[in-house]
Amino acid sequence: MGRKRVSLKHSMTTSDISEVPAEAAPTETAKHHSPGKNAMEWIGIIAAALLAALLIKTFLLQAFYIPSESMVPTLKISDRVLVNKLSYRMHDVHRGDIVVFKRPPSEASDPTIKDLIKRVIALPGERVEGREGHVFINGKELQEPYLPAGITTLDFPAQVIPAKSYWVMGDNRPRSKDSRYFGPIGSNLLVGRAFIRIWPVPHIHLL
Repeated sequence: MGRKRVSLKHSMTTSDISEVPAEAAPTETAKHHSPGKNAMEWIGIIAAALLAALLIKTFLLQAFYIPSESMVPTLKISDRVLVNKLSYRMHDVHRGDIVVFKRPPSEASDPTIKDLIKRVIALPGERVEGREGHVFINGKELQEPYLPAGITTLDFPAQVIPAKSYWVMGDNRPRSKDSRYFGPIGSNLLVGRAFIRIWPVPHIHLL
């Protein structure tokens, strides 16, 4: 009955931990884990981290390396971009989007091609044409501010984009193998939308 009570005002602060009665302190057995238990805990942590990384890469985000100059000057060789794989489950594909897509069937003969990155130019149902050095959508010239000054587009015949398909082209028009060669790509080939350049570090920016 004569013991001095600890003030509630200070009982919950870090400096008051020593005031906890001795009987409430953890036992020596509880403080130390066996080497086997520690190993199992680390294995569990590593497995969970690997699973999380796999799920993120499969369903959410994935980094891609740029191997060619087809998107210069927007993206250069050795740049790395982060691709959002959920984008087109949440909203439609937009003109101007930079997309990563799987190798079109017509390019199956080239095993070096796995994924490509291009810009969406025309959407399903639209009539696209290249003439007079420019791209025309439904007869109206497309404004392309992302192209460097002086870049022109070689003529290509007009065609209507099928349903669930997209016309894609590289920003480096003279050096890009794109829909002008393999035609529109189906929505089933889309991997996701490239939304940020993450490498090199000094040039990180949203796309």
